[in-house]
Amino acid sequence: MRDNETSPIVVGFDGSEAAVAALHWAVDQARLLGCPIDVISVWHMEYTVMMEPSSAATRLDPRIVEDGHRTVLEAATADIDGVDLRGVLIEGDVKRLLVETSGDARLLVVGNRGHGPLAELLLGSVSSYCVHHATCPVVVVKAARQMAPRAERLPMAPLTPGPLL
Repeated sequence: MRDNETSPIVVGFDGSEAAVAALHWAVDQARLLGCPIDVISVWHMEYTVMMEPSSAATRLDPRIVEDGHRTVLEAATADIDGVDLRGVLIEGDVKRLLVETSGDARLLVVGNRGHGPLAELLLGSVSSYCVHHATCPVVVVKAARQMAPRAERLPMAPLTPGPLL
């Protein structure tokens, strides 16, 4: 385990409004504490359930899904300064990977809701899983009620749920 003063704040990021709020909270906290931030974006190809309305060929191409998540992550972190920030894009199960990557973290910060109630029903609550399984303190940040019009927000990464079992 790392020294807590040099341990990063780990932020789970999926591009949702709650994830943006979590990222902003974590940046403010990292500036106060003088610690780095690891912004983790997890993507996964699930070929049996696709929920993003687009052509089937696009939805089944892992490179396009990964690039979509990379674009969202880079857009969200591009203008952040005054803190040592590292964006990390990995493939796998979001719940398990957030808990694993936060093993030596000072904090794990997640939004209270990702892509919506249907996805939460299918995937389960990532924030709830993290609260119950992470070995570090977990902060769950709720999205602000008043958000900018959709055109002004960050692009959303394609939603590809993980294994349903």
